[in-house]
Order: sequence, then C-alpha cells, then structure tokens
Amino acid sequence: MKQKKKRKVQKHSEPTSDIQKLANRLKALRVQRGFTSYEAFANEFGLSRALYGRYEKGKDLRYSSLIKIVTALDMTLEEFFSEGFD
Repeated sequence: MKQKKKRKVQKHSEPTSDIQKLANRLKALRVQRGFTSYEAFANEFGLSRALYGRYEKGKDLRYSSLIKIVTALDMTLEEFFSEGFD
C-alpha cells in the first residue's frame, strides 16, 4: 500500500496579527489626516463611531466597511495596503 506524503504546510501570519496591522494603519492614516479622535473622523464621514473605534482597536471588520473607510481617506486599496503590512 502506498503511503501518502505529508505536505509541508506554510505558516502564515496569524489572522489577529494581520487585523492588528490593519488597525494600526487605520489609526496612523486618521492621525495623518489631522483627526485627533476616532469619533471626529467617524462623524465626519458618516461612519458608526462605536464600530470605527472597534476597528482601530483591532476588532474584525467587514470588507465593505474597509472600502468605505479607504474611500473617506481618499485612497485606493492599493495605496492603503502599500505600507504597514510587511
């Protein structure tokens, strides 16, 4: 009987660390744009203040929410992901 070869599984970064990178990027860009509080940013762009606060703390967010935030930052997704995700 043939034995199956075990495939070596590549390790990827933990989802939580990627989400934290995303959170750090959101906060850095908000501050760069002159918004000292996440509440002011959320209110300015019609985002839920409570949800946006969770995003900056590294809570999981929906892709559609990310698109809305990136649009508010006047960026493309490519620009958004170009830094902070090494």
